[in-house]
Amino acid sequence: MPKEVVLPELAESVVEGEILRWLVNEGETLKKDQPFVEVMTDKVTVELPSPYEGVLLRKLAKEGDVVPVHTPIALIAEPSEVEKTAPSLQAQEERSIVEPGAVEEDEGARLSLFKPDDRPEPIKNPFTLARGRVPAVPAARKLARELGLDIAQVPGSGPNGRVRVEDVRAYAETLRSKPPSTPAAPGFPPPVAYRTPKGYEERETRLPLRGMRRAIAQQMVASHLYTVRTLSVDEVDMTELVALRERLKPEAEAQGVRLSYLPFIFKALGVALRKFPALNSSLDEAKQEIVVKNYVNIGMAVATENGLVVPVIKDVERKSLLQLAKEANELAEKARSGKLAPEEVSGSTFSVTNIGSIGALFSFPIINVPDAAILGVHSIQKRPVVNEQDQVVVRQMMYLSLSFDHRLVDGAEAARFCKELIRLLEKPERLFLEAL
Repeated sequence: MPKEVVLPELAESVVEGEILRWLVNEGETLKKDQPFVEVMTDKVTVELPSPYEGVLLRKLAKEGDVVPVHTPIALIAEPSEVEKTAPSLQAQEERSIVEPGAVEEDEGARLSLFKPDDRPEPIKNPFTLARGRVPAVPAARKLARELGLDIAQVPGSGPNGRVRVEDVRAYAETLRSKPPSTPAAPGFPPPVAYRTPKGYEERETRLPLRGMRRAIAQQMVASHLYTVRTLSVDEVDMTELVALRERLKPEAEAQGVRLSYLPFIFKALGVALRKFPALNSSLDEAKQEIVVKNYVNIGMAVATENGLVVPVIKDVERKSLLQLAKEANELAEKARSGKLAPEEVSGSTFSVTNIGSIGALFSFPIINVPDAAILGVHSIQKRPVVNEQDQVVVRQMMYLSLSFDHRLVDGAEAARFCKELIRLLEKPERLFLEAL
């Protein structure tokens, strides 16, 4: 029998992937571990290796399809099985195209391609477990939260009424298809259709929302729906750090490392986040628990031709300036060339966006959920400043903008965190005293 290839879990909390491009045609031979399809998730784009050697018998998903994890996307058969299997598959496909009244009879034949555990069971009335908890797989629970749906209202098709990802999608589509007069579920507004003014149709270009732009859109909506965003703004005198970087640049370059300001900021964050752990936390809404991270993994926003990508530098508090600089450069290059691995874009505990690198004076960063906060660093500019002797002097000044989730972080704590960060950046030698 042909072997199924399912979409694997490509990264932490990923529940679906978009089929971007098939690299192999039906009927072509595959070697084990040969890349055969390109898939994009909300975190990374990867080429999936074939888990089997054989012939690509059928593509079960088209380019542009969005497929839940663990869903079959292809059938691979031994060369000797191809001639025997192809006619039966073709017959099953033909039987699946029948009149509406015959769909139920042929559904079992079409689903016989998959394992028994993957067959949707008859829909049962949802019921709750102890403490009022609805039985559902974690991915379905997460998707329902992202869509603003009440998981208790979703009919489950799994064993004992368990809600699966496909159940949530089907319920969401049901809400979408209701007439406009029917109120939508709370937190799930109907899609907005754009109407072109009369006579302007030929002067517009319409592009499908897919790939990186679709992933960014989904992440931004999740951030808007599931964080209570608040902004704290401050400024830091970077004069001494600018001078220190200039002195260290030649030594870093001698070791083949380009030294920017970001490694200093990362190192300061490693110290400040340990002192203010609320900013290094996240909220597990399903369990109603605050998860405080005892490690610092910083997501670094990188602008690419296809959109914004956030690779993650792990264990920042344990690494030297040179290590941080080298890793930041390597991850940024991978992001721009589309070669990031799944583990390189997951697990952030705090994020940084360096909007100043392209000249922005100020911004309101969007939180990278499930992080509790994100720091925006901006362009360093010479500005007149009044010093302690009441003299007007020229200093290298930079704005900091901290977006934080007010459910997890109080305003006073956010302000104290920024002051600690400023204390370390204005006197960078303190980093050598306080950093691990």
